[in-house]
Amino acid sequence: MNFSFSNTILIIGACWLLCFLIQLFYYLYFYIRLAHKRKGDNSSQPPVSVIVCAKNEEENLKQFLPLCLTQEYPNYEVIVVNDCSEDETSVVLESFAKKYAPLKISTIKKDEKFNHGKKLAITIGIKAAQYEHLLFTDADCYPVSTTWISDMMSLYTPSTEIVLGYGGYKKEKGFLNKLIRFDTLFIAMQYMSFAIAGVPYMGVGRNLSYKKNLFFRNKGFASHATLLSGDDDLFVNETANKKNVSVNLESHTRSIAPATFASWVHQKKRHQSTFYHYKGLHKFLLILEPVSRFLFYFIIPVLLLLDIKTWIVVIPVFAVRLIVFMLVYYFSTKTLKEKDLLLISPFFDFIFLFEELIIKLTKKTQRQYTWK
Repeated sequence: MNFSFSNTILIIGACWLLCFLIQLFYYLYFYIRLAHKRKGDNSSQPPVSVIVCAKNEEENLKQFLPLCLTQEYPNYEVIVVNDCSEDETSVVLESFAKKYAPLKISTIKKDEKFNHGKKLAITIGIKAAQYEHLLFTDADCYPVSTTWISDMMSLYTPSTEIVLGYGGYKKEKGFLNKLIRFDTLFIAMQYMSFAIAGVPYMGVGRNLSYKKNLFFRNKGFASHATLLSGDDDLFVNETANKKNVSVNLESHTRSIAPATFASWVHQKKRHQSTFYHYKGLHKFLLILEPVSRFLFYFIIPVLLLLDIKTWIVVIPVFAVRLIVFMLVYYFSTKTLKEKDLLLISPFFDFIFLFEELIIKLTKKTQRQYTWK
């Protein structure tokens, strides 16, 4: 009986150590890559079409659009697609067009018989663009630097067709803001480090660039046209490979974070609706990490309850993971300018194990997943 009990502890302990090694693999092979910033070629300044889709964004356009229109870049245009807005968006845009030469406006009129999502607005913006290099952000986003366009374009090489950037959220007071920003930080650590490692799987439309030719070669969003989401992550998932993607860690955009937990959950559900359309390898890698993390935390109390003497192994191994974790997050929060999240990151690392469960158990919203 003792032999059987000892074997049980050994098997559970071996599973726990395997989860530990998997965690080390993710942190030391993938996530640590954000510690090294790749310098771009600032002499590369191709003409750029910045595309912004706006649906009832009157106030955000007033506040943020001038930051796109006053970039330190020699040759660019900003195309704002006014998508059936019912507020004063058109008035704001017409006023700005008189003041800022780079601004171009495309308007989609509302049709009661035809509903559409953001993908149509983006497609119209791309067709209106006169330049090959496209740069995307949202109407509720703003670049943190006047060299945003320059920094994104500096990562283009002869083989580059996609440049991924970081789109974070503005720092504000409150726990919810930190929760949302940590979630955004971790997602960025994943898609950016995976891309640097040669496994690109997504980008975010708040800060994303690709070539017009790539869009039309891929027939736009045709393969997932029926999905309301996916204009950024699914497009990158389809078209990116280890040779045609660069990652910009230097210049970021910021957005206003959702004001309530319910609105954030709704946003998360909409974003996660595209996950099942990812390539098999990407889904496997994205599932393996949280599963191994959950088992790593869950098995610790099991081992200690079965045999308290296992603390001799449990504590050192836990300490090693924590040290590696903090080291990687130190570089990541520094690179992505989220330093205030460093000390609280171990807490979020644990509670985000239950994020998926919480989101799935929340009451289903009655509204459809619209882009606005």
